[in-house]
This record gives sequence, C-alpha cells and structure tokens, in this order.
Amino acid sequence: MRRVICSMGISLDGYTVGPDGGFDWSVPDEEVFRLVTDEIREVGVHLLGRRLYETMLYWETADQAPSLDDSMLEWAAIWKRLPKVVFSTTLSAVQGNARLASGGLAEEIERLRAEPGEGVIAIGGAALAAEAAASGLIDEYRARVYPVLVGGGTPFFPRAERRVDLELVENRTFSSRVVYLRHRVVR
Repeated sequence: MRRVICSMGISLDGYTVGPDGGFDWSVPDEEVFRLVTDEIREVGVHLLGRRLYETMLYWETADQAPSLDDSMLEWAAIWKRLPKVVFSTTLSAVQGNARLASGGLAEEIERLRAEPGEGVIAIGGAALAAEAAASGLIDEYRARVYPVLVGGGTPFFPRAERRVDLELVENRTFSSRVVYLRHRVVR
C-alpha cells in the first residue's frame, strides 16, 4: 500500500508561513534544494490545496525562464510531469498534469492507496495536511526546520485532540543550519 507523506519547510517555532503569510525565510539553499529534488523523485502523486497549487503554477512554465540553473530546471521537469490532485471549492479548472479532486480527502487517499502505482502520495498545503493529519492519514512527516522564529502563522502540526507517536527515521543538519527531520507515524 502506498504511503502518505507530508514534507514542508517550517520555522523553529513550528509554522509553515508567518503571521503575514510570508515564507521567504524558507527558500532553500543549493544543498537543501537537492534534498527537496530527491524527495520529489519518490512521489507518485501530489495532493495540493488551492493556495499551494496556485503558488506552484510557476513551475509549470519555469523551464522557459532563462535565469534558471540546471538543478532548478531538473526540479521543474520532475514537477511538471508529476500527477497532481487539487482540492478546491473555488477553482473550476486546473492546468498541466493536474486534476480537481472528485471527492473528499480521505476518499481520494483511499482510492490512490488502492491503485497500483509507484511512489508515495505526497500531501502539501498546511490546511490540507492538517485535515489529513486529523484523520490519521499521514504515514510520515518530513520537516526542514529553518533557524528562525516567526512568532505565529500557519502551524505545521495541527492542534490535535489525540496523541501521535513518531519514530525518527532520519535527521540531517545542513551547512545553512537547516535541520531535516524525517519521522514515521507509529501505528
């Protein structure tokens, strides 16, 4: 059965975006960008909320930007061909290799897990990830912890009424002081 992973950059105080909605503090350096590229290679399908989908639309045509270096062009090519499922109540159409979700999040994940296919199911967007976490649908958390306190905003981990035990699978500290933590949910 395919695993569901949640991988995001977060501040040391646990937010994916600050109180002003900004996340400029989480722009990866070259070393962290390689990690993100390696992670995206593992993904078979990516589930996105509307805001993340709209942010990531840049990568659908990024290969046409003359200023991109080889590593960014590589990432753009992987992202562009990656199947994506967008959860939105306001969008009527999506672009590229994406489709709008036809059902609820739990239903979509159940269907994708049952389908034959390679790669993990990645989930992105804080609200969508929080919904998946609240329903116990996430199998693994991958956090790139940036050495900054933003003081509020959108939390990486939703406020939960239940305990979730995690097992450390991997940790790394990069020269930029970003710490990568990979935890598996203990079931």
